Amino acid sequence: MKELIDRLVRPEIRALNAYHVPEAAGLIKLDAMENPYVWPESLKTEWLDALRDVALNRYPDPSGRALQETLREAMEIPSDMGLLLGNGSDELIQMLALTVAQPGNPLRTGPSASLRTGILSLDPGFVMYRMIGLFAGMDYVGVPLQADDFSIDLPATLDAIARAQPALIYLAYPNNPTGNRFDADDMVRIIEAAPGLVIVDEAYSPFTDSSFLGLLGDWPNLLVMRTVSKMGLAGLRLGYLVGPPAWLQEIDKVRLPYNVNVLTQASATFALRHKAVMDEQTRAIRIERTHLFESLTRIECLHAYPSEANFILVRVPEGRADSLFSGLRERGILIKNLHGTHPLLRDCLRITVGLPEENAALMAALTDLL
Repeated sequence: MKELIDRLVRPEIRALNAYHVPEAAGLIKLDAMENPYVWPESLKTEWLDALRDVALNRYPDPSGRALQETLREAMEIPSDMGLLLGNGSDELIQMLALTVAQPGNPLRTGPSASLRTGILSLDPGFVMYRMIGLFAGMDYVGVPLQADDFSIDLPATLDAIARAQPALIYLAYPNNPTGNRFDADDMVRIIEAAPGLVIVDEAYSPFTDSSFLGLLGDWPNLLVMRTVSKMGLAGLRLGYLVGPPAWLQEIDKVRLPYNVNVLTQASATFALRHKAVMDEQTRAIRIERTHLFESLTRIECLHAYPSEANFILVRVPEGRADSLFSGLRERGILIKNLHGTHPLLRDCLRITVGLPEENAALMAALTDLL
């Protein structure tokens, strides 16, 4: 069997490990940037009533027309822009890669012949940009952020764009896993220098007041990608891409039929009609983010980085990240250990903002361990 696997599976795939999701049963779960709040019982009952009419024996609407209409209204999507739904942001990233990837294509000619079908992003950043590009056979260029505050190194980024000529550039706004929001002027410079598409990933838009959504159309190569996961609907696996219709029509060609299932379409449509509930939860998370940040900064040996997301990146004393992660887990608290994932994340832990009592438990355990 091993011989057959070695012969058929690409070497770069064999070298990978599958994406690991740790077991979280029985733990305070502060590792995955989820909304910790649940719906009130009255809303749950109304939702379940709405699901009674869903036809499980039928395929879903392939384009999710009712959901698209609700999304446009709830998220104030410009009426002249196209909208494409995905099974989470991950599928949208995959669709983008499949649309432009031309690895080893000797027939490529014409005006775009000099454009490499690679991906460029800023590191440390969302790992799926690189991984999905690799799946599609695309080169990846990661430009390091500034070491002191994780801001964009604009000269290095513009130089990398000029050299690599990437087909896709991803800019997370705010960035994961650092939590900071990049300078908008720097991002505009990148958009204007890009030879291909620039995708502004606004997964954490509920936790910041800045967005590029209203700037769509100002540049022909700008798209905005979002998800409903962070606002409290992570279990539905729904992402959406917004941009000029001509671009989305091309990307839609690689979308698998019926990619968003009937339960997700019905549930998301229902939830977005009650968006005020999730907006209130988002405001509560923002308040708790401030409280948690202040608590972390009171511990002198920790360095908490300002965040406009629903998590906080923390640098701990040298050599303590692994032991603190393990110690918190032993005390029933699961966070994300980023030590060893990127040189700029040495001794770093990422903490999702939880419920007030969960954050209090975290601080008590962390203080005890330190």
